[in-house]
Amino acid sequence: MDGIADAGLAAAYLPLRKPVHLGIDHDAGAAVVVQPGIAVTNAHNANLVEPATVLGRSRQYDLLFFRTGRTTAQDTAQPLAGEAVIAYGQSAFDPRTRLAHGVVRIVDSMPLCTLCGPHRVFGFEGDAGEGFSGGPVLDAANGRLLGIVFSYDDPRPGHQPMIYAYDMTLVQAELAAVLKPRN
Repeated sequence: MDGIADAGLAAAYLPLRKPVHLGIDHDAGAAVVVQPGIAVTNAHNANLVEPATVLGRSRQYDLLFFRTGRTTAQDTAQPLAGEAVIAYGQSAFDPRTRLAHGVVRIVDSMPLCTLCGPHRVFGFEGDAGEGFSGGPVLDAANGRLLGIVFSYDDPRPGHQPMIYAYDMTLVQAELAAVLKPRN
């Protein structure tokens, strides 16, 4: 996988790209394997995932789980304020994987909009943005999977964007809820 030096992540990373509007425009995002045969992306990337593979969506968060033939999943860890991270995403027009380097600035539960409940998230200041939705965020020092990107704020003058990600404890809890048999 172009742009991914870690062999484990290269096996777990799934680029999501699809042409739209008569093949002129494109949509892009990313996904990552979280359990053998199961990947996660954002629910707002549903148009980039084959509908027959969808296992379900989180009821509270922007997460969508789907089946994949890939079986390699990264080890996980909790994000820490001040740690260096690397996020992965896709360009709508360039098939190469994009890397974004950053530093964790926020680790908290916070409402992200006036109608939203609190989200267990972390934020990192970095050079990511469009095309990183659903992509993995890794600890730059040890390669452990910290979270899944779901949003970003445009930067203030002189600053990089603030990128928001769900931590893996939340992602795994939401996967368990999706997989739980309904009575």
